[in-house]
Amino acid sequence: MKHLHIPVMALLFLGSLTSATAQTNDATTPLHLMKPDYPTPYVVPQKQEITAVLDRVYNFLDKNSASKIVNANTKAVITDYKKGNEDIMFEPGSFRLTSYEWGVTYAGMLLTTKATGDQKYADYTNKRLQLIADVAANYKEANIKDKDMLKTMHPEALDFAGALCAAFIKAKQDGLKTNADPLINNYIDFISNKQFRLTDGTLARNRPQDNTIWLDDMFMSVPALAQMGKYTGNVKYFDDAVKQVNQFSGRMFNKEKGIYMHGWVQSMADHPQFHWARANGWAVMTMVELLEVLPKDHPGYAGVLAQLQAHIKGLAKYQDGTGFWHQLLDRNDTYLETSATAIYTYSIARAINRGYVDKMTYSPMVLLGWNAVASKVNDKGQVEGTCVGTGMGFDPAFYYYRPVNVFAAHGYGPVLLAGAEVINLLKDNQFEINDSSIQLKIPGKNNQLK
Repeated sequence: MKHLHIPVMALLFLGSLTSATAQTNDATTPLHLMKPDYPTPYVVPQKQEITAVLDRVYNFLDKNSASKIVNANTKAVITDYKKGNEDIMFEPGSFRLTSYEWGVTYAGMLLTTKATGDQKYADYTNKRLQLIADVAANYKEANIKDKDMLKTMHPEALDFAGALCAAFIKAKQDGLKTNADPLINNYIDFISNKQFRLTDGTLARNRPQDNTIWLDDMFMSVPALAQMGKYTGNVKYFDDAVKQVNQFSGRMFNKEKGIYMHGWVQSMADHPQFHWARANGWAVMTMVELLEVLPKDHPGYAGVLAQLQAHIKGLAKYQDGTGFWHQLLDRNDTYLETSATAIYTYSIARAINRGYVDKMTYSPMVLLGWNAVASKVNDKGQVEGTCVGTGMGFDPAFYYYRPVNVFAAHGYGPVLLAGAEVINLLKDNQFEINDSSIQLKIPGKNNQLK
């Protein structure tokens, strides 16, 4: 009997295995309907879910960014700006109200009000832009003890002019009552007349090397020029905006890959190509923002549209299966980065909503991108996984190991913009899980596999 024990047990085991297999084989089970183990929720997001994420971001920012000015010495809150005779600063906060990142945040808040109907987001922007305008109008520079406020009054770089200029104009057009024209004119004067340019008029910097073009500067200049063109009706601003897009793209766009390098230095015989994700985000968002206001009969319109379409097609190739894009787009061993993913989600969604690219082609990747971004907004409303402010490097280690931080201001505006524009996408289109994948739903047509 001892000799029979092992074979009998083996037969019993094989019988149970065969029985289990029979329940899950291709002849008995629709294997194509098995649930994959997705790392990012693979669902069609709903407006209320998106709004809940945006509310968390709003609550965090409202508590952690200044909304008042205080006496620089006593820290007492100042309510009467007309006196203008004491030393002042913004109340303590975790973010700078006058940085380019906050220009994006102001625009994101304005768009979120339009998408959700909730006025609190626009109120956030209007309250702080009013504060900046009040300080500029009522206080002498000697009394302003906040260095970032002084930089926005006397920009030293495009970072302190472009995004804020565009945000002020958008807010004015949405109903902001303050007289922001002195600030707007100051910003645009810096962009148009004071920022360093190459001999052909391309906006450039003399860091980290002389005659360096930063891809970031497309966004630090063009949207402001475009908005100024609409605000004033003066075509020279549209002309300069189109010129910048064309001249940046001619030097920095890799047509084979469909993406941009981060930096270009005039004196280099060979140009190292590091395709930094957030800089590509600034570029794609620039073209979307320009087309928003550029007259369709402008001679540069078709070229900008074609460049945007080529860039979106290129970006699509590099989206990770998680829905994110990598810190260096074409190097999958770099980390997955949140701010760039949010910028792409916004920009491609807006391009779909404006008819610049095909919605059937690109909507699923936009929804996946939003689901990825939403997973990085924690319970406090902080945006995780955002690369900190980044200069320009010409070696891979520089980009591979840039830190991430929840106080990297670059993540917040893009998350607001992305969520708001995805809400707009969902308003005008229906999506479904069709044969296990997210698809645009065509009214009156049912293609689901039975």
